[in-house]
Amino acid sequence: MLRWNSRTATRDRRFYRLAVSLLLVLLSIRSACAQANFYEDKTIRLVIGFSAGGISDLWGRALSRAMSQHIPGKPQILLHNMPGAGSLTAANYLYSVAKPDGLTLGFFTPGLFFNQLIGSKEVQFDWAKFVWIGSPEQTQRIIYIRGDSPFKTIDDLRGVAEGPRCGATALGTVGHYFPRLVEDALGVKFNLVLGYPGAAEIDLAIQKNEVQCRAGSLEGYFGSEPSKSWAKSGFARVLINGGAKRDARIADVATLYELMDKRKAADVTRRLATVLLSPDSIGRPLATTPGVPAERVKLLRDAFNKALVDPELVAEAKKRAWEIEPVTGEELEAIGRKVMTQPADVIERMKKILGN
Repeated sequence: MLRWNSRTATRDRRFYRLAVSLLLVLLSIRSACAQANFYEDKTIRLVIGFSAGGISDLWGRALSRAMSQHIPGKPQILLHNMPGAGSLTAANYLYSVAKPDGLTLGFFTPGLFFNQLIGSKEVQFDWAKFVWIGSPEQTQRIIYIRGDSPFKTIDDLRGVAEGPRCGATALGTVGHYFPRLVEDALGVKFNLVLGYPGAAEIDLAIQKNEVQCRAGSLEGYFGSEPSKSWAKSGFARVLINGGAKRDARIADVATLYELMDKRKAADVTRRLATVLLSPDSIGRPLATTPGVPAERVKLLRDAFNKALVDPELVAEAKKRAWEIEPVTGEELEAIGRKVMTQPADVIERMKKILGN
């Protein structure tokens, strides 16, 4: 009798474990189906922290068209330009206002984490907690200037009473931090003019000679108008390249690293340069709100990865001379954690350089 009860109990336990396992499998399948169907008849909002017309805006439009075809349910992706404070407004909105449902994406400048590192009171986000979808390309920093400027090389800016006026949107953007880094590392001088809504407005100001120069990306310089035409006509020329090596398209332009070697820059300056140029490995990051369910994050990341090999997007990139050099969402996650850990001396130096 006891032996029979023992066998019965064993059978009951096995049956219970099997039932629980089957239930978990069914729940998992149900959850996966629910997530796959979530985006059907939905609209995703892509908040772009830049004004219309610049290369980040153009990338956002290209990605929205391609990604929508690769998300189950094929939701419509509508763009909403939200320029302000160098895309800080858009980043704050995505982190603090947007619902964590996977229906809001954001495109903003990769150097915004500087503002958090130096303790800017305007920051309403934690950079390391953004949910990253991916970046379509990596970038190189440059500064370009009107061709009729008397400053022909970066060395011409050393020891001048007043440097050329360079347009920028706000603190923490490439238009601000790269010229400041070059000033600190090479002993040159720029006169930064902040407050422009975006790249298109700065280029218009250059055309009107309100400002003579600006910092941007090499990819944007050769991949969007009007700078693409300016490079061909000689209306503008590049003063300095922030990349690790010279680019064939501007082979006569020295890199910041070459010039720091020439000037025997201090170690702390080199460490600072490494930090301030780290956004180049981030590129043009696409993110969503913290708290989005993991299954939806996977759908969005998969759609992003598929979009970058979509024939229509590849053709558009080729036409615009864009180089697709993607960074995955997982890679951006790791970079995000790493860049937020900096030694105290570098942060103090950053505060001095990035201040008004």
